[in-house]
Amino acid sequence: MTRIAIYPGSFDPITMGHLDILDRTLRIFDKVIIAVGEHMEKDTLFSVEERLQQIREAVKGKKNVEVAHFEGLMIGYARRRKADVIIRGLRAVSDFEYEFQMALMNRKLDSDIETVFIMTRGKYSYLNSSVVKEVARHNGRITDLVPAAVEKALKEKFRN
Repeated sequence: MTRIAIYPGSFDPITMGHLDILDRTLRIFDKVIIAVGEHMEKDTLFSVEERLQQIREAVKGKKNVEVAHFEGLMIGYARRRKADVIIRGLRAVSDFEYEFQMALMNRKLDSDIETVFIMTRGKYSYLNSSVVKEVARHNGRITDLVPAAVEKALKEKFRN
């Protein structure tokens, strides 16, 4: 039986922290679907198509990874894709409360799909997409924070 994990997020943009969670998830599950969602309350810098392309470039060569877009409830998408679990990365205690509420709601909607939390490595605990965009906006060094294709895309977006 193939164990499928869904790793959802806005990934605006994908960071080295996201990729670290992905690599560790691949050690546990047979297949990982990186699911790029649209969050109605979030203004994104990159379009869905741009994010999908950046992620595909970042995961090139990784086996058993699929990159896809979804709309609507994550739990519905996970059910349609026959996923066993939803992966959520945690950086700090502040992430836990929101993620815990989401996991409980998802369990209420479909008790067959579990949520698995993976703690970030300490070296990525400060890292999130908003911080990366802010540093890039002010021409700061982001080489160690994002894949090369994302760094290039951010430089193009913020070119003055």
